[in-house]
Amino acid sequence: MLQELPGLDQVTLAQRVGLDTSTTADIAVRLEAKGWIVREVLPRRQRRLLLTQEGEKLLDELIPAIDALNHGLLDGMGEEDAQALLRLLRKFVHLNNDQSRAPLRSSGSSSGSGEETLAG
Repeated sequence: MLQELPGLDQVTLAQRVGLDTSTTADIAVRLEAKGWIVREVLPRRQRRLLLTQEGEKLLDELIPAIDALNHGLLDGMGEEDAQALLRLLRKFVHLNNDQSRAPLRSSGSSSGSGEETLAG
């Protein structure tokens, strides 16, 4: 997500991926220690997250492998069944989103329903 939205703050990132803010902060500290991101302090103690060149390189190496794994998981199902499974999983997550400790939220959503994030 940081590759698509450079400079995203930790709280917004947590909301978009469905993690609580303390978990997101802990992960950010560890990624920064590995040299994959930098955290810039913003007003009101917020932190902006940016990928480093090393982080960009790592993502460029990992994304094709992750895509291949995702496609491989659904290969034996056929396209129609795979799409039906993904649609039902999105619906399941959406229907149970508000019960989560950290509901998914899209950039324009304050309701916590996650509908915008999970649609499609």
